[in-house]
Amino acid sequence: MKNLFTLILVIFGSVNLFAQSNLQKIYDTEKAFEKAVAEKGINAAFIEYTARDGVCFFTGEPENCRNIMMMIPKSPAFITWNPTFIDVSSNGALAYSLGNSVYRAKGKDDKNAVYGEYVSVWMRQPKGEYRMVFDMGISHEQSNTETKWISPTDSGKELNAQRSSAADFATTFFETATVRGLGKAYKSYLAEDARILREGKMPIVGKDAILDEVKNFKGNITFNKRTIFTEAADMAYISNSYQLLNKSNKPIGNGNFLQVWKLRAGKWQIVFDMFLPSPKK
Repeated sequence: MKNLFTLILVIFGSVNLFAQSNLQKIYDTEKAFEKAVAEKGINAAFIEYTARDGVCFFTGEPENCRNIMMMIPKSPAFITWNPTFIDVSSNGALAYSLGNSVYRAKGKDDKNAVYGEYVSVWMRQPKGEYRMVFDMGISHEQSNTETKWISPTDSGKELNAQRSSAADFATTFFETATVRGLGKAYKSYLAEDARILREGKMPIVGKDAILDEVKNFKGNITFNKRTIFTEAADMAYISNSYQLLNKSNKPIGNGNFLQVWKLRAGKWQIVFDMFLPSPKK
């Protein structure tokens, strides 16, 4: 089943032994990005802090961030956010951050705020700076005021000397989800400290809480088989489209997802997962 994946290996000459400094660098980049939004506007800030092939979901579907921001009129919208969770690969090449956000469509004085959560994937650039390669978010009614950020205790410690590939584990996950259901697949591959985001809900943290959430869905799910998989040392991410089916296998919804996988004790596990429904036409 490896032919379901286009495997992109991000190779760097030396292993970065200073995970903490890279974690801090991601946080500092996040805050500089937020400051740029306030000073330069959303369009200019996203163009500055997104990689050339970075993907965003401004319309609910994947688009090139920089291209769309260069084409659309300058937006008066105002966004503030707080990173609350950051992790980085052991070689410093790949990282992801989670956090809460507040969006005001008409500017910073707009009283109609939209609260949400986001995930951003970061790739280290040739000069050492980080730029965003993937950004996706959901909204919910509650305000999340959390401001402190944390990282897992094993951040940057697994060197993956055996060069184990997450694609091998992910292939089985998707096969299991399609044949036996999403709950069965999660039970086998979720990390105990995994986090997920779902539209309209606050972040769900921990394997048991996630399994309780997923068991409410009684239908089936299928995934697009042409998948791009990006991997760096002990971290990998995958994004693609999905389709939800009822018990009669009739389509009832579709959208896009992101998963972050991490290598722990020789086994790749899902540490983050997000499903974003496509806008209804």
